Amino acid sequence: MSSIIQLLPDHVANQIAAGEVVQRPASVVKELLENSVDAGSTDIKLIVKDAGKTLIQVIDNGKGMNVADARLCFERHATSKIRHAEDLFELGTKGFRGEALASIAAIAHVEMKTKQEQDELGTHIVIEGSKFVTQDVAVLPKGTSFSVKNLFFNIPARRNFLKSDTVEFRHIVDEFERVALAHPNIGFVLYHNGSEMFNLSIANQRQRIVGVFGGKTNEKLVPIKESTEIVSIEGFVVKPEFAKKSKGEQFFFVNDRFIKSGYLHHAITAAYEGLLKDGCKPGYFIYLDVPPNTIDINIHPTKTEIKFDDEHALYAILRSSVKHSLGQFNVAPVLDFERDANLDTPYNYEGKDAAMPTVNVDRSFNPFAPDDTPVKTAHSSSSGRYSPPSYSKVDKGASWESLYTGLTSEVDEPQGMNFEEEEVTGSLFNDGDVEKAVQQTYQIHKKYIVSPIKSGMVIIDQKRAHQRVLYEQFLKNITVQNGSSQQLLFPLMLHYSKTEVELIKEMSGALVNTGFVFTQINDDSIEVSGLPVNVPESEVSILLEELISDLQQEVPDSSFSQSDSIAKSMARSLAVKTGVQLTEKEQENMVNSLFACKEADVSPFNKPTFITISVEDLDKRFAI
Repeated sequence: MSSIIQLLPDHVANQIAAGEVVQRPASVVKELLENSVDAGSTDIKLIVKDAGKTLIQVIDNGKGMNVADARLCFERHATSKIRHAEDLFELGTKGFRGEALASIAAIAHVEMKTKQEQDELGTHIVIEGSKFVTQDVAVLPKGTSFSVKNLFFNIPARRNFLKSDTVEFRHIVDEFERVALAHPNIGFVLYHNGSEMFNLSIANQRQRIVGVFGGKTNEKLVPIKESTEIVSIEGFVVKPEFAKKSKGEQFFFVNDRFIKSGYLHHAITAAYEGLLKDGCKPGYFIYLDVPPNTIDINIHPTKTEIKFDDEHALYAILRSSVKHSLGQFNVAPVLDFERDANLDTPYNYEGKDAAMPTVNVDRSFNPFAPDDTPVKTAHSSSSGRYSPPSYSKVDKGASWESLYTGLTSEVDEPQGMNFEEEEVTGSLFNDGDVEKAVQQTYQIHKKYIVSPIKSGMVIIDQKRAHQRVLYEQFLKNITVQNGSSQQLLFPLMLHYSKTEVELIKEMSGALVNTGFVFTQINDDSIEVSGLPVNVPESEVSILLEELISDLQQEVPDSSFSQSDSIAKSMARSLAVKTGVQLTEKEQENMVNSLFACKEADVSPFNKPTFITISVEDLDKRFAI
């Protein structure tokens, strides 16, 4: 009987490993950027075409590789980071398993050019699906250039599972931002389809954050710094008034490596207790420095999750540090009964010398000199009939009535003019003449609307019903391109990051059809001069933020589907919320608008909008 267990061929094993390492183009970007960082580069350039499906190229000025290393780096488990198993607990670099380049070469066309500084010539290698095609000597600059073309060319099933270019490029930008924020001492440039997206020069932490997320980010940041035996904490937290409802601008870095930790995120959320609005999430850029032997970074394939030795102490230190920074910079209220806010020195006057007050003295003034000037009042007449007596000539013992002696009325009543008193004759309609209107709808717990029908009654969820009404309205405006707009007296200037502005540019056509009017769209800001009729001015910023957040996660390929996503997102943001009191007229309008929709029974998110209860059902409930 033949053996059941067999060794896998190398090309099959490489493709299986690639499935773990390379999930999408962003995974390739992450591995190549981290290799360039480990190579000691000071300038890294990332070039992407078609969201990485056609080309991903990383060019750096690192130390490069010699001929033997250039060939050996594509072998499985070939690494320069570790020699013994104990080295896993003293890691100070990014990658260490030696699987990345072998996995990438198994599913793409790879071209690598590398040269060390002391060598005269470099090495040029071409690999297609783990097969070495050519290896030549070439004249190259110092560093390494790594090109990955036609990703998943030999695994079409994996390629079909990729999302749209917008979604895939968003993941690439996420990985680029994480590496760039972790290493402000390295310059980064990102090109997508020939256009420059980012050009980040060498800077400090604050300048790098501002360079990635736009100039307005600078005023949002509150510095945080703490040093203990367990951990050293540096970075910034975002002021509570700039907190967003979407998950963004939340970064943890441990030893210059980006991680995700719900436990540490809860520590920061606890520090913001009582400062955030409902539904808002804090933003932060926290850099943690811990001893390498106190963490385990090998518990997750993408190395984005880390196991700490003493999580409870780290939680307490992080929470208290954030709370201290918020209080130190007067972001959070401070309980100090001895402090008088009126005695605080304004920032504009801090450090200035106090100006001595000057006193002006009228040396010719005599308080005992007689005053013969009559007092002029508003009642003095130019005709000379009446001139009130001067206050200085009135006897001190005289009563105050003497001031008005001789005052006569100069205003005569007009003759022959009678004023008719307004007589209240009662209401315009008598109660018996007009029947009182019978209320047709009722609101229960500020959540449901009850309306009677012939067979019983219908109970409507006001939030879902309004979502359906707004969704069909927005979708019709986008499709027919007849959305009405209301012009703003003062245009709104809204600030976003470069990637968010690019996303707004992409969906600007659909937004214009709903009623938005964009005066100008810059690299990090947009100006809005017109809004859809049912969008209040105060909700514009929140609406666009939620719309960007939704579309970053799931923007479909077709324009119709993109319009559908925009209509759904806007309907969800603008729909009346649970807990809002509606007037009788608003309730009736909601019911009539809902049943005028094409699909009134479900919301845009396929949830029921109403239920019906027949009279028979009610009779059964009361049956004995």
